[in-house]
Parts: sequence; structure tokens; C-alpha cells
Amino acid sequence: MDTRRLILVMIFAFSSFMLWENWQEYNRPKPVAEVATNTPQAVADGSTPTPSVSLQAAGSAIAAVTETPVATAETFSVETDLMKVTISTQGGDLVGLELLNYKESDDKDHNFVLFDAKHQYFAQSGLIGDGLPTHRSLFRRVDGPLQLQDGSDELKVRLEANGPEGVRIARILTFKRSSYVVDVAWEIVNGSDKPLAPHAYFQVQRDDGEPAGGNFMMHTFTGPAVYTEAEKYQKISFKDVADKSAKFVKTADNGWLAMVQHYFVAAWVPEQGVQREYYMRKLDNSKLYQMGVIVPVAEVGPGTSAVSSVSLFAGPQEQAALKALAPGLDLVVDYGWLTVIAAPIFWALQFIHGLVGNWGWAIVVLTIAIKLAFFPLSAASYKSMAKMRLVTPRLVQLKERYGDDKARLNQEMMKLYQTEKINPLGGCLPILIQIPVFIALYWVLLGAVEMRDAPWILWITDLAAPDPWYILPVIMVVSMFIQIKLNPTPPDPIQAKVMMAMPFVFGIMFFFFPAGLVLYWVVNNILSIAQQWQITRMMEAGGKAANDAKA
Repeated sequence: MDTRRLILVMIFAFSSFMLWENWQEYNRPKPVAEVATNTPQAVADGSTPTPSVSLQAAGSAIAAVTETPVATAETFSVETDLMKVTISTQGGDLVGLELLNYKESDDKDHNFVLFDAKHQYFAQSGLIGDGLPTHRSLFRRVDGPLQLQDGSDELKVRLEANGPEGVRIARILTFKRSSYVVDVAWEIVNGSDKPLAPHAYFQVQRDDGEPAGGNFMMHTFTGPAVYTEAEKYQKISFKDVADKSAKFVKTADNGWLAMVQHYFVAAWVPEQGVQREYYMRKLDNSKLYQMGVIVPVAEVGPGTSAVSSVSLFAGPQEQAALKALAPGLDLVVDYGWLTVIAAPIFWALQFIHGLVGNWGWAIVVLTIAIKLAFFPLSAASYKSMAKMRLVTPRLVQLKERYGDDKARLNQEMMKLYQTEKINPLGGCLPILIQIPVFIALYWVLLGAVEMRDAPWILWITDLAAPDPWYILPVIMVVSMFIQIKLNPTPPDPIQAKVMMAMPFVFGIMFFFFPAGLVLYWVVNNILSIAQQWQITRMMEAGGKAANDAKA
């Protein structure tokens, strides 16, 4: 019974690790969010980032920030076909972002909000240079439309601010139809008699609180991430940022920086080939963090002008859109070390969805396809278990006869295995080979934003949320009981009780899992039961025929 013990140890060790890790994360003390006011931008830090020497033009100076009275700042809203954005005249910050095609996980009557005052989650930008406006400066909105018009592919919002004498500054936000990308541009017109060599910074501000609707059974990463060709995708924890131990590429001429959370992302994407510097910091005496990118602006001579623009993606982690915007941006949908397996699985899931038009049925079809691909391995495993089932009575007899002599018992058991041509690991190894694929599919279904608000049938209206009536988890528990009954009964009474308790242990976990994940396991179990029942029936029929022939 060493094989069965090995399987039990692996299952319970893995389950205990997941439960402990997620329980610890769920109970980790969260910082108290700053109290929101009618002007959420008021809590923004007043300091500006400082570029490194490698990015500074000779003789350029970093000016102190002139505080703007918060009471004079106003907000206004811009609406496209995909989102409604709230903009503050203080800094031109994006202080609210409502996604019109996504609902809140815990309130389906309201649209999902990415940027908000609760987490002080804002997109900010400013200029570095003597007398130039920052994200704390007051801007004036230039009159113009605030809603994307029918027949128009883009909407421009222009804000202007005071600069040094003779210098005109404007911040231009360009919204696009059917896109979550906002182009953020700085326009500098130098009417003075001195050249300007400024830098522009683009940053995201946020606290380290978990997004609403989280599940303590399934912890997902929330925090900053940076990508460069040199070091590829790097996730940085808030803790490492706070204690200044975060290690990431600071300067490059490629890549992007993002704030990642489950299903959604906000990413600053400068043009490739432009030198930039990435930074992350925790604000002093605050619960807030800032992470951003600094890019140089071409020198603006007297009587000339310059424009510096960076794209901001703020929306769902739709892999096709992310991949089209920048290399590696689709990696924010993080499958970890199983990406090499998970990426083709997601591609297959998308392909099947294109054929059947429903993500629930796509999961069912994909599960069947994976089951067919592993049919030979599964069949070998079930044949081994069926043989073990046939010899279980004889194993019980051996244990009763040699129970006090472990060495003799193991010797007789091995002799029985050799006589009946049974490999004790025959039922385990095929399962171990399939585990990476099953785990990869688990992460695909957990991380795919396409599952969010996606209905299947009847009561399942959101594959990313737990089953509201707990029907699928109950079916899951029942299917596990049936599988246990089809397996050989362990001769050890304690081991038998542990096996019977497993459906309840896993059942509790699956009550909290998204319906899409439970659907996959239910379909997989039903297929396994059918295959195992058929193989066991054939093996028992063959054994009975052999015994009759001997008689």
C-alpha cells in the first residue's frame, strides 16, 4: 500500500501548503486606508521623482514643488464606449476609472472601478524642471467634448498649466474607441530666450490593500511589475518596495511598468528605443506607494516646441490586446513556471470558445480533449488499480497472517505483486505525469479575465464567482465518493477512514472556488469515473473467466 500512502501524503501536503499560505496572506495585517475626501487627489504626495545622472541633461535642475491649494481643484468625467474616466484639474490625474463592460465582483448592479479613492489608486504625470508643472500643480481644462461621439475614433482632452515665464505647458489625454489605452502627452512651447531640457514622469499611486472581492482560498498577486528585455518579467512585492530591498532593472531603452491585480492592470508603456528610468517608492508617513517611469524630453530651444507621450493601458488583462501593445505585457497574466504549458492551454480554450461561443462549454470541451490526450496514461493507471482491487482480499489475508512480522509481510506482498504482474507504482506514475497539465489548467481558469461575468447555463451566471447554489461543489463531492468506491479498499482501517474523509476536505475547498474551476474538476471526475468503471468491469470479468477456467 506504499503507493496509496504516497498519493495521500502528496495530496495532503499540497492542500495544507495552499491553505496555510492563503490563510496567512488573508490574515496579514492590512494598512488602514487613507480617509477619502471629496477631493481624493488631496492625499497625493507633493514630491517629484528625480532622474538619475544618466538621464539628466547637463545643467538641468530639479525644482521644488509649489503646493497648490486643494480646494481649487475640480474633477470632470470623460466617457468612451468602454470606460468612464474621472480627471482632476490638480495634476490632470486620472482619479477614477469605471469599466463599462465589467461588473463589481460583489455587486453586479455596479460597474467595476479600477482607479478609486478607496485605495488612492491614481494615474499621475508631471514634468521635472525649474518651474515646470507636476502632478500637484493646478491645470485649466480647455473647453471641448467629454464624450466619444458616434463616428469618431478618438477623443482628445486638453489641460493647460502655468510654466516659467514665456513657456506654455499642456497635458493632452487621447482616448480611443474600443481601446483601454490612453495616450498621455506633454506639449511644451518655449517662448522664452533660454533652452529647456526637461524630463517627464508617469506614475501610478496606490496603497497595498487587496482588491475587493478577493478569496482567501485563492491568493493572487497584487503589486508592481516591470518588464525589460534584459530581465524579462519581474514582480515586486510592496514589502520589498517599503524596505527598499526591491531588485529590478532601473534603466533601459525598452519595457514597461505596471500595477497588477487579479484580472486587471494599469501599465505605463513608453515607446521602444527611448531611454527611460523605472522607480518605485513608499511615501513617507503614508500608506501609499508610487511606481513609475521617467523619460527625457528632447531639448526645447527658444521659439520651438516639443511633445513627450507615453501610453497608459488601464483595463482587463485581455492577452491579445496586451500582447499587441508591448512585448511581454501579456505576462501580467501570470502562470509562473507553468507558462510553457498554460499558454497553449489558454490558446486552445480561446479557439474552442470561438467555435462554441460559451466559455462554460469551452471548458467542458477542453476537459474532454485533455482527457482523451491522456487516455493511454489514465487507462494504465486504472488497470493497475483494478488489479490491486482484485488482489486486495489476498493482501488482507497476508496482513492478518504476517501482521507482526513487517519484513515477512513486505516480502510476501512483493512475491504476490510479481506473481500477478502488478506494479505497485503503476497507478501513481501516470497520475504524476498529468499533474503539471492539471495545475496549468487550474491557473489558466483562475487567471483568465474572460471567465469574469461569463455565464454557462441556468444558475451559473459568472464562471469566475463561486456557484451561488453550491450545486457543482456537491456534485464534485459525490463524484469523489464514487471514485473512492471504485478504488481498492485499503486494508489499513485508518487509511480507509482518511480516504473517505478526503471528499469532505476537498469539498470545503471547492465551495469557495470559482464555478469555472469546479466545472473543470466535475467534468474530469465524471469522465474518470466512466473510464475507471469500464476498465474495472473488464478486469473483473476477465479475472472471473480465468478463475472459472481454472475450476
